[in-house]
Amino acid sequence: MGLLALGVLLWTVAHLFKRLAPEARAKLGGVGRGIVTLAIAGSVGLMILGYQSAETQYFWGPNTGTIILNSILTFLALYLFVASVTKSGITGKIRHVQLTAVKSWALGHLLVNGDSAAFVLFGGLLAWAVISVILINKQDGKPAFSANSSPVKELLTAVIAVAVYGAVIYLHGMAGYPVYG
Repeated sequence: MGLLALGVLLWTVAHLFKRLAPEARAKLGGVGRGIVTLAIAGSVGLMILGYQSAETQYFWGPNTGTIILNSILTFLALYLFVASVTKSGITGKIRHVQLTAVKSWALGHLLVNGDSAAFVLFGGLLAWAVISVILINKQDGKPAFSANSSPVKELLTAVIAVAVYGAVIYLHGMAGYPVYG
């Protein structure tokens, strides 16, 4: 469980470095971007290894209701990530689209995975996303809502999101964590 917690902590520190220590980050210049990138890549590796090797205590397991809710929240998360790239209409209605996606994904996974390793991983990432939104809003203010969209862009976003969702389900199963049984 230590590797998992270390991975979540490293992820959080790497992402919040610019917000919490802007002068130190600025002094690093372009090298800082590489350091942060390496830290984030390392954190993902630690989270994967830590989650796979964690001795965990179970409080509840998946059931039909939590599986369905997780599926909806995960699809919403993937849709929001795709929308952040395609700049579809939803990006004009939700501030911090990618962080909202992380919150949706993490919440869904917390509901369906009732074990201590999931609490550390998904709870930690949910806390990071919430803290990030608070810090960004405090430092930069809340961005104005605006997005221009078209029916073609909306359809493209939906199609890509469905394809990504299908790929995630497939890869999830290949990694040993089948989504539907």
